[in-house]
Amino acid sequence: MSGEQMERERKYDGGRPLRRFEDLPGVARVVPGEPHDLDAVYYDTPDLRLLRRRITLRRRTGGQDAGWHLKLPRDGDTREEIAEPLDAGAPGQVPSALAPRLAVFVRGGALAPVAHLHTRRRRELLLDTAGTTLAEIAEDRVTGQVFDRPRTPRGTGSAPGAGRAAGTPTQLTAWTETEVELAEGGTALLDDVEAAFTAAGGSRSRYPSKLARALGETRQQAPDRVPPRPGTPGAVVGAALREQVGTLIARDPRVRLDEPDAVHRMRVAARRLRSLLKAHRRLFDRGRVEELAAELRWLGRSLGLARDQEVLGEQLVAAVDELPPEVPRGDLRARLAARYADRYREAWEHAVTDLTTPRYFALLDALEAFADDPPLTGKGRGGDAAGQLSRTLRREQRRTVERLDAALATAPGPERDGALHHARKAAKRARYTADSVRPVSAGRAEKFSRRMKALQRALGDHQDTVIARGALLDAGTGPSDGDAHAFAYGVLYGLRRDAARAAEERLPDLYRRARGRKLTDLG
Repeated sequence: MSGEQMERERKYDGGRPLRRFEDLPGVARVVPGEPHDLDAVYYDTPDLRLLRRRITLRRRTGGQDAGWHLKLPRDGDTREEIAEPLDAGAPGQVPSALAPRLAVFVRGGALAPVAHLHTRRRRELLLDTAGTTLAEIAEDRVTGQVFDRPRTPRGTGSAPGAGRAAGTPTQLTAWTETEVELAEGGTALLDDVEAAFTAAGGSRSRYPSKLARALGETRQQAPDRVPPRPGTPGAVVGAALREQVGTLIARDPRVRLDEPDAVHRMRVAARRLRSLLKAHRRLFDRGRVEELAAELRWLGRSLGLARDQEVLGEQLVAAVDELPPEVPRGDLRARLAARYADRYREAWEHAVTDLTTPRYFALLDALEAFADDPPLTGKGRGGDAAGQLSRTLRREQRRTVERLDAALATAPGPERDGALHHARKAAKRARYTADSVRPVSAGRAEKFSRRMKALQRALGDHQDTVIARGALLDAGTGPSDGDAHAFAYGVLYGLRRDAARAAEERLPDLYRRARGRKLTDLG
């Protein structure tokens, strides 16, 4: 058994519904399911980093779903479940396929058994008229054995997949709970079942999981802090920061697994965060903003080494198709593909190494602390969001325009190329800033973002040709190719130079459209 799926379930304590489940809308009949005896060992760090994020990792024996299970919270009642077979990892050894998904949460801590739960499950299946299972209602009688957890200083543990022997059993507890898990039914059925439990005196469990109940960990309450008043600049930008921190963390496992486009997406999340902090720095404590921005720059550059090789390889391989038929190309496409695949792999390995360092884990901790309780200044806590954020957009617009003016006034050559790239980075930050203020004025912010994105793309196309021309010069004079592809490299260089001119020709119109003052008025 191996794979990924989404599960939607709710847990209940207390009364058993007297109402017949056959009476629920859409349910034709209820049939008993085969009872199961389930035996599972749960893994976590000594300070329960997984549990506090509503993540569970277990190795279950018995039942149809025996194996390793990693459950990650998604929206509402939904969790993503990733399963691996029992033999993917012996007891005490987390499967290597799951370790990359855990590293961003464990952050250097050692995983070890924290509890052993035995469940006697009695099941009922709710079926529709076609015999399709809409939901499963499981009455679970659970016996839990908890192990002691020696305290391990943060950041000194072993790798996520390392594991260690279980500690000494410290307590034994038992309880009965009911789980309702949707199969092919909809949320309305889940709500109807809940109403039946509530009418019988039952209630939604205050424990997010069986492990939490065994350990006595109830659902976490929000920290005791004073959130910014709704509608203030701090509230608007704080929500954008929390969203991007969550995106960055969600991208991490995909980079470690080398999924397609994962490096690019994580790099974008890091850049967005840095842009938001820099653009809105007047709303927050300046010192903390600068510290985070510097570390996000380091992370972005680490990921960029791999992304740049990936993009360059894709562009040069595609450019081979642009060569005129009379230009000999031989094995040029294969040579370029292999060269940049090797370079990407080397850079990706370097990036993943950076993602295992205490420096990276400290950055994640600092980002979450900042997003959960932003160190707001007076401008962030009070005042009119539309007015304050309009001024921020105008600053970002002016910064972009000034850089582009300077670039276009520079004579063609490397200095002009560098100035245009500098303007591109400003346009990108302006675009990200506009995206963060959409709750204030969705239409105006969207329009500003679109125009800055168009400008950014033209400048990006130009920068891509600069990098490609440099790579072609290096490749054409390198010892590995000799004279075999010299002519083809020269033609490709000319084509990239033509593409640079075409990109520059688009700039005046895009520049005019992006500098309109009304675009920044969110009022």
